[in-house]
Amino acid sequence: MAIEPSADYTPSELMTVQAARELPDGAVVFVGIGLPNLACNLARATHAPNLCMIYESGAVGAIPDRVPPSIGDPSLVTGSLMVASMSEIFQFFLQNGKIEVGFLGGAQIDKYGNLNTTVVGSYDAPKVRLPGSGGACEIAIFAQRTLVVMKLNKRAFPEKVDFITSPGMRSLGKSRSEWGMPGGGPVKVITDKCIMEPNPTTGELEVSALYPGATIENVQENVGWKLSVRSPLGTVEPPNATEVKLLREVLDPDRLHIK
Repeated sequence: MAIEPSADYTPSELMTVQAARELPDGAVVFVGIGLPNLACNLARATHAPNLCMIYESGAVGAIPDRVPPSIGDPSLVTGSLMVASMSEIFQFFLQNGKIEVGFLGGAQIDKYGNLNTTVVGSYDAPKVRLPGSGGACEIAIFAQRTLVVMKLNKRAFPEKVDFITSPGMRSLGKSRSEWGMPGGGPVKVITDKCIMEPNPTTGELEVSALYPGATIENVQENVGWKLSVRSPLGTVEPPNATEVKLLREVLDPDRLHIK
């Protein structure tokens, strides 16, 4: 029997559900806090019960019993397969090519999928000083594929980022292969209005699927470069009632991440 779509969902819930659907059962995922964490737990509660979540803080195969507010939260070690040092997580798992999916976001993303989490404005005299890379740069370089989750707006989607913290498909005029990067780069950018994917030839992000009710015009007005659109343009199934209920009643009942 077909599962009916939910008539009631928020943009954050829609993004979380789309991210969860990108995770196959058994995948090894480098997880951050927030919507990516919810997406992983939603995937495990629905179609991917054998998902293996790895956190930067050292938890491998974690099964949190509540929504963790940070990567240092003790709930991340609940039921985990092992707890390692941060250096071991990066050296043995990420740099060794064991991470199949990495999640990223940022203050800015440009048309080639380069991410900025360092500064807004000039590096020497920034308007805003951001947290920096953390593990994001290495995730962008080494993960077999990267999923970016960000809400659309023109400030966050400029044609060129103010600082390249985490490389995308092309940076400083060179492709990933020219830079010698082993990972697959940002294969999908999941927004609140559409999904973008890099063009196989140019590496430039283009609209590959629209969400229900969204238009290309509405997407374009929130992006700082002239968008290309794939043909045929894909569509997206909205969240179903089961997915929304899990997010609201089980995974994030206190609305820490889904506003």
